[in-house]
Amino acid sequence: MTKNLHPLNALTVDVEEYFHVSAFTELVPCEAWDRQPSRVEQNTKKVLELLAEFDLRGTFFVLGWVAKRYPSLVREIQEAGHDLGCHSYAHRLIYRMTPKEFRDDTRQAKAAIEDAAGAGVHTYRAPSFSITNRSLWAFEILLEQGFTVDSSVFPTRNHLYGIPCAPRQPFRIRIQGSDLMEFPLPALKMASWGVPVTGGAYLRLLPYRLQLLGLNRMASRAEPVVLYFHPWELDPDQPRLSRMFGPKFYHYAGLNLTEVRLRRLFKTFSFGKLPESLAATPVYTLAVVDGPSGRKTVFEAATAEGDK
Repeated sequence: MTKNLHPLNALTVDVEEYFHVSAFTELVPCEAWDRQPSRVEQNTKKVLELLAEFDLRGTFFVLGWVAKRYPSLVREIQEAGHDLGCHSYAHRLIYRMTPKEFRDDTRQAKAAIEDAAGAGVHTYRAPSFSITNRSLWAFEILLEQGFTVDSSVFPTRNHLYGIPCAPRQPFRIRIQGSDLMEFPLPALKMASWGVPVTGGAYLRLLPYRLQLLGLNRMASRAEPVVLYFHPWELDPDQPRLSRMFGPKFYHYAGLNLTEVRLRRLFKTFSFGKLPESLAATPVYTLAVVDGPSGRKTVFEAATAEGDK
């Protein structure tokens, strides 16, 4: 299969510091962030240079904390022709917040990014994909705050995230007459499991041939995927905050492989902004949500329709 025959995949970047990741929450709490050496500007500029080399445009989900401190970086992303999305303000897991806390965090983040960019932001991604069965109420708040597209659902199992029964291709969530488009993260269905295909730590740690197999299988079905990575993943020399064990191992392992593997993917598959990929996908699974009780079964309903 040639590159031209592949579906247009979504290229996304989560713009955050290396110390913002959920694995370091206890080591570097939010009140200590300003005391850490910042590397987000140099790392994001490296991403911009890499994408310019391949003449690629993507969607950058910016942390509100970053936008507030580095508004010129937000403008540089925008001026390079990329889309802007919201990645929360303080990188807190949604299911560990109350709805009010999530609403306040989202409002603050959206304002910081829009103030820096001078334009509206309508696409969202949760920190650590933390829209799960415990936090489906977040969809209603996203609609309330003016978001029309989300890319937070991961159809897999993980200690931090995952909704295994969620559809694996873009689908529409209807909440009291309003629609939110969901572009889930890439996972292949194998038996009752959703197996991640690529992106983030999976991009760095999974055998590349296995990733290629998964991506080609999805491409053969004309199913686009969302590729995601972080600027700090192109920074093998970043400060070490912890020994490499447990979940922290996944932060540091394979950092020297990120750029190499991205280059291989860019040469093999077609990528564009998330809204462009979404617009090129002809069929969306519909999930109808009419109220709090229905919201709990949104993904069961969507999966049943999508598997017909």
